[in-house]
Amino acid sequence: MSQSAPESGSPAPESDPAAPAPLAVPRTPTGDAGVDARLARLADADHLPTEGHLGVYEDVHRGLRDALDALDARPDPPAPAPR
Repeated sequence: MSQSAPESGSPAPESDPAAPAPLAVPRTPTGDAGVDARLARLADADHLPTEGHLGVYEDVHRGLRDALDALDARPDPPAPAPR
């Protein structure tokens, strides 16, 4: 019986079921470019270790809160009507 030598080279990476994997959650456009950009930023968390997720979530939350606050801002008073 002859045994063949194992092939040289690097071994194939093993799949670790406990390893983080991108969620790839689909996002539906809202029609507001600023809000859509913030929501798209959530995809950045897919490529970060868990410790980095908080910074992304806080940044997105801050941006969405700012967008909502802008909706509540009082508009300038209307111009006087011509007589």
